[in-house]
Amino acid sequence: MPVLFVLLWSTGFIGAKFGLPYAEPFTFLFIRFICTLVLLVPLIIMLRASWPTSPALWGHIAVTGCLVHGTYLGGVFYGIYLGMPAGLASLLVGLQPLLTAACAGPLLGETLTKRQWLGLVLGLLGISLVLGSKLDPSESLFDGFGLGALFSVTAALLGISIGTLYQKRFCTRMPLLPGTAIQYIAAALLLGCGALLFETREVDWTPTFMLTLAWLVLILSISAILLLMALIKKGEASRVASLFYLVPPVTALQAWWLFDERLPWLGLLGMAIAIFGVVLVVKTAQNSAKA
Repeated sequence: MPVLFVLLWSTGFIGAKFGLPYAEPFTFLFIRFICTLVLLVPLIIMLRASWPTSPALWGHIAVTGCLVHGTYLGGVFYGIYLGMPAGLASLLVGLQPLLTAACAGPLLGETLTKRQWLGLVLGLLGISLVLGSKLDPSESLFDGFGLGALFSVTAALLGISIGTLYQKRFCTRMPLLPGTAIQYIAAALLLGCGALLFETREVDWTPTFMLTLAWLVLILSISAILLLMALIKKGEASRVASLFYLVPPVTALQAWWLFDERLPWLGLLGMAIAIFGVVLVVKTAQNSAKA
């Protein structure tokens, strides 16, 4: 499950790069969530899955939807739309494991060992090497975008970090399929309001956009998100968060394969360091659980 999740999740930045030229970010994501619900709700009915009976749980699930889907995806897509390179956006969001691990202790009672903290720091170092090796030294890191893009991606970082902790704290009894549908409903309402207030809502329905939308709906919004919800339910929040360290290196590999982007030796070294950092976090947590 973790390996498959990383492979699927890493295609999200590629999807944004393909789709954003044809639709504004909030409009794009609103359409994506509506299409996902059109497929997900009949599946729930067919499987006779039980919806939550507690109004409080409905509220908690809706909050996680606004954070994990609305704020995270909306922030990333809007930052890229405003000109931030996808690689830099991925690097900033890649700070999530450190932020989640730092908050998991006081909020959830999870304790990280020194070895796990070393793994988290190595993961961040690995991401920096991967993406730093792809930057042009003659250009400033912040060329081409302003504070709006930086604010958007920072909001995405906070959204996915707080959402992961919030779900682990308040939504452990969440039924997987109905709970995911509630999250998408909440996120669609949030981003739909954003599209009404700030965008023209015009879409260029090209074959490229429709294929990208289909991929994001079927592979990201259904398959990868269900894996993420299952991983959060089964494992510690800090262990799940550590998987996100692998997303930027895998995204870099996909960009090399799809767009022939160069991947220098420094980037390969960064990938190895990031993977080693994740192994430290996950293996240490598994050994502690067994003990």
